[in-house]
Amino acid sequence: MTVTAQAVRRDAVKAPRRRGGGIAPPWLFAVPALLIYALVVLYPAFSGAGSAFTDWSGVGAQRSFVGLDNFQQLFRDDQALGALRNTLLLTVAIVVVQNGIGLLLALGVHTGIKSRMVLRVIFFAPVVVSPVMVSFLWKYVYNPAPDAGLNAALGAIGLGGLRQDWLGNPSIALWSVAFTVIWQCAGYSMVIFLAGLEGVPAELHESAMVDGAGTVARFRHITWPLLAPAVTINLMLSTVGGLTLFTQIIAMTNGGPGYATDTLSTVLYKQAFVFGKFGYSTAVALVLAIFVAAVSFIQIGYLRSRETAA
Repeated sequence: MTVTAQAVRRDAVKAPRRRGGGIAPPWLFAVPALLIYALVVLYPAFSGAGSAFTDWSGVGAQRSFVGLDNFQQLFRDDQALGALRNTLLLTVAIVVVQNGIGLLLALGVHTGIKSRMVLRVIFFAPVVVSPVMVSFLWKYVYNPAPDAGLNAALGAIGLGGLRQDWLGNPSIALWSVAFTVIWQCAGYSMVIFLAGLEGVPAELHESAMVDGAGTVARFRHITWPLLAPAVTINLMLSTVGGLTLFTQIIAMTNGGPGYATDTLSTVLYKQAFVFGKFGYSTAVALVLAIFVAAVSFIQIGYLRSRETAA
C-alpha cells in the first residue's frame, strides 16, 4: 500500500461519521457552541431589547407596554442629547489624537536606535494596566490643590497661572478625561502600526532612495498606502472604544461636574441603576448599539475600499 493510500485511509478513520453512514458535515461541530452562544448572548439581548418598549422599573415582573414613548423621551431629553454631543466629541478626539500619536511612536521605535525595544515596552506599558487604576492615578494628577499633582508641577516650572480644577471645570473636564484615555491607549495603536511597518518591504524604500526620494516622499507614496490595513484596525477599535467609553468617566468624574462629561453609556447606567428606569435605559442602550453598528459599517466600508485602492 502506498503512503498516499495509507494517509487517505487514516483520515477516513479519523473523520466523524453519522449513524447511517457517511462523513458528518463540518458545521455540526459548531452547533454546540452556537447553541450556547444563542442561550447566553442572543436570547438575553433580544429579550432585553423588548424592555425598551415598556416602563419596567427593574424590580419585579410588572411592566406595561408604552410603545415608542421611551425613544421620544430620549430625543427630547437635554441630558441625553448633551451626552450624545459629549460622546461624539470624545470619539473624534480619541480617534484623531490617539492614532496620530500612535503612528508617530511607531515610526520612532521602528528606527535603528539601540533603545527601541525598551521604548516599545515603556510606551505599551500603560495599555496592560487596568482602566480603573489608570483613572484613579490621573484623578490624583488632576488634583485641584495648588501643591499636588499637575498643578504642583506647573507651579514648579513657573506656570502657576495655568493651574486648573481639571475635573471640576465644565469646560475642560471632558478633555481631561480624553487625555487620560489617549495616554493609556496610544501604545496599543503604536503596536498595530508597528506591525504594519514591519510588513513594508525594505527593498521598496531602498529603490526609492536610489531614485532620490526623500523621507516624506517615501512615507507618502510607500509607507502610508501599505499601512492601510493597520489604519483600518486602529480606526475601528478607537471609534468603537470612544463611542462606548464608560469606565474612565465613572471612575474620574461620574459624569460631572453637572452633566459636563456624561456620555450615552453613563446615561443608560444612571437611568437603570440610580433612577430605576430600566425601560428607558434599555431604549438608550438600543439606540447606542444601533448607532455604533451604523458608524462601524460605514467606516469599515470606506476603509476597506481604501485598502483596495492602496
